[in-house]
Order: sequence, then structure tokens, then C-alpha cells
Amino acid sequence: MGLSTHVLDTMHGCPAAGMKVELFSTEINDGNDGDKATLIKSLVLNHDGRTDAPLFDNASLKVGTYRLTFDVAAYFKARGVELPEPNFLNRVSLDFGVAHVDQHYHVPLLVSPWSYSTYRGS
Repeated sequence: MGLSTHVLDTMHGCPAAGMKVELFSTEINDGNDGDKATLIKSLVLNHDGRTDAPLFDNASLKVGTYRLTFDVAAYFKARGVELPEPNFLNRVSLDFGVAHVDQHYHVPLLVSPWSYSTYRGS
């Protein structure tokens, strides 16, 4: 199955349909230059808070480090939620590693305007 994601809006108790997500490959740099991130895909989640297809299938997934960035503030503003300026959460970025390309990596996000959690799902 490769790599997939799913976002649940815990404020409204529903999938985060319409949230913008970006997938990057990353290179960890221990020096002062910071990490390097290369955009791979930009997409919008469907009615179920998921992508229409896996972000990567097993044949395309490579060992390495990645980042998923979720546009949380824009999503909640579009839902009519009044957010303070600046927002407590603007974008949520999750950095993770893929060590075994023969396994499925599912990266779910549970999010509200004030909190989030994630885990390696199945």
C-alpha cells in the first residue's frame, strides 16, 4: 500500500474534507543550514478526509525521510471557525522516516484549531 494519510477534524467530529496537504522528501542536515525539503505533491483531501490514491505505492516508495504539511488554519477558516490572529496552529508539519518500503506507512492526523496528534496507523 505504500504511504497514505487521513485527517479527522476533532472539533466538528468529521473527516477534514477539503484540507490542503503537501508531501515533501527531506534531507536531514545536522549543520546550520537547516533541513532541505523538496515538494513531491500538493493535493486536497476528499470527502472522507483522505487522498484519492496512495501518496506512494510500494513500488514508488523509497527509504528516506519525508514531511507531510497540513494547512490547518485555512481549513478551519473555510469551515467558518473564528480564529485569533495569529492562529495558534497555522500549518502542521509531520516529519517521519520510512525504513521498510515493503510495509504500509499510514500517517493519520487528528486535529482541531488548538491541538493535534498523530501515530503510525495501519
